[in-house]
Amino acid sequence: MSVNQLPEAFLTRLPAIVPEPCLSAVTASFERPPPTCFRVNTLNADIAQVLAELRGEGIDAAPVPWRRDSFVVADSARQALTRSAAFSRGRLYIQNLSSIFAAQALGAEPGEEVLDLAAAPGGKTLLLAAAMENRGRIAAVEAVKSRFFRLRNNIDLYGAAIVDCYLKDGRQVGRQVPERFDRVMLDAPCSSEARFYTADPASYKYWSEKKIREMQRKQKQLLHSALLALKPGGTLVYSTCSFAPEENELVLDRQLRKWGDQLQVVELQPPFGNCQPGLSEWRGKRLDARLERAVRILPGGAMEGFFLCVLKKLKSHFYSD
Repeated sequence: MSVNQLPEAFLTRLPAIVPEPCLSAVTASFERPPPTCFRVNTLNADIAQVLAELRGEGIDAAPVPWRRDSFVVADSARQALTRSAAFSRGRLYIQNLSSIFAAQALGAEPGEEVLDLAAAPGGKTLLLAAAMENRGRIAAVEAVKSRFFRLRNNIDLYGAAIVDCYLKDGRQVGRQVPERFDRVMLDAPCSSEARFYTADPASYKYWSEKKIREMQRKQKQLLHSALLALKPGGTLVYSTCSFAPEENELVLDRQLRKWGDQLQVVELQPPFGNCQPGLSEWRGKRLDARLERAVRILPGGAMEGFFLCVLKKLKSHFYSD
């Protein structure tokens, strides 16, 4: 199917978000199946051993230059990967590299207390547990019951012993446990624009600008909660798999204006080139200039589209929404 099958309003918006030299590559990405990447679960597996097992099953994996536990396989090998012994035993986790980088950007360390505020299905939670060497504590929160059970099953299968799972509305967490966590991961529910695939009409069937506004309301509340739950001096990553500025820069702009210089936007230096700075303006509205330190990952190679911003909370600042 052609990219023209995607919603007309979405295609009309895209040139205002993506730089013109990158636009054709971004639109072409919607006509390709998602790339197949995986991360070896170092909580219960040795990287070299897993790779040897996969080679024995006829699966070749190419290393990711910026991450020793992550690999890419040909699209034709995806089914074999999901049938491998390593996959069924929780020794590898299939996850896009953009998602892996977002969790990596949090910088979680052993012994810390970390909150994953919209955690299902658990890929980022598991990466955080591995980064922390199963030392410390992770609170993994998920509001949707079916997704919660999938999260809990993954945590058990992959051996993330430091994770406590909670079936809970993340929008309430900040008030219930204020300033408790050293780090907070918020990969917010979104319109999933970066995962549109023309061969799968269900991936974009329900997209609309009204849907974006609905997601934005939830995202604003979740980010507010996340900031309240974060300790002064702590770090927060906000991310989505949407291109929409309403779900990204505008959500962050609201909090940056409220918190002022008590929030710092940390400048990221991704180890890859397929990205652009965050926008400082959208549809005539000037946004906080610090948002240029955010990163919009553009689809390319083995990476899907993604947005992320790293915040550091410098002081307490309680306010009513």
